[in-house]
Amino acid sequence: MGTEAVGTEVRQPVMADVAKLAGVSHQTVSRVLNGAPHVRPGTRERVLAAIRELDYRPNSAARALVTRRSQTLGVVSFDSTLYGPASMLDGIERAARTADYFVSVASLRSLDSRSVQEAVDRLLDQGVEGVAVIAPQISAVSALAKLSSPVPVVAVGSGSRSRMPMVSFDNRAGAEVATRHLLDLGHRTVHHLAGPAGWMESRDRQDGWRQTLEAGGARVPRVGSGDWSARSGYEAGRRIAHDPEVTAVFCANDHMALGLLRALHEAGRAIPGEISVIGFDDIPEAAYFTPPLTTVRQDFGELGRRALELLLEELVGVAHARNHVQISPEMVLRRSAGPARRD
Repeated sequence: MGTEAVGTEVRQPVMADVAKLAGVSHQTVSRVLNGAPHVRPGTRERVLAAIRELDYRPNSAARALVTRRSQTLGVVSFDSTLYGPASMLDGIERAARTADYFVSVASLRSLDSRSVQEAVDRLLDQGVEGVAVIAPQISAVSALAKLSSPVPVVAVGSGSRSRMPMVSFDNRAGAEVATRHLLDLGHRTVHHLAGPAGWMESRDRQDGWRQTLEAGGARVPRVGSGDWSARSGYEAGRRIAHDPEVTAVFCANDHMALGLLRALHEAGRAIPGEISVIGFDDIPEAAYFTPPLTTVRQDFGELGRRALELLLEELVGVAHARNHVQISPEMVLRRSAGPARRD
């Protein structure tokens, strides 16, 4: 049935059409659409059948005026194709769909105070009920401290230093597990290829690596630096490939580990016979590296679910004894890390 043609104009069905077909009042249709509990089952089914027959689509703006709820959440995201931030956004969107929420995304190239505030203001103009800010950079944590918003805001991926409600991975613990695994394999020390200095993940993973070496009485080597890319891992690998003292490397992400592996292969170094390598993230391709990469896995689906859960609790005013939620990563053992060679 759907729409009715009048000359060349097509009229979309309205709530009055649904009420007429179902034989009920306009108010009853509204109660069914808004999930009101006091509607007889038979009446509810007639209304739903009429909605399906007419292919009626409720006016979300009008519904929001009545219910004062838009069923829309805002996400401020760092404009990046990097696996971590992109997967955080995907995890939040998936969790929101499961909870019957729409998501409006504002992508930024810079996470400074002005840009974040302007993005939140744009989302507020769209009537969002709450905002999640994906904040992987140190500058974003400072921006969030100055943020003004009349709706709840939750930080995602901001490490342990954010003062607002926050969900993130325990990057320090993940680095500790990776470093300890290599020490337990008999390596005297572990070299580290860190990410960019302005990123929370980079700082926390480096801290976890360093603290584990110090706690184990191992020498702390000079830190190598990369930019999360396979290219930077390759360049670092070329520098260390012929250093006989390097027997184990913990890379701050899997893409840098991929580049490192390529450089080591080109130099003829056996992996893990001569050098063991561990990454971080467990990207989908990690199992297909040569050799398959031992890495620290982050569950981005769980992060999205917990971020949405925290935001919805903030919406209804649930008091939190602890509003900083950290998700523990897990080691994925493959074939790139093995026992230290004894000459």
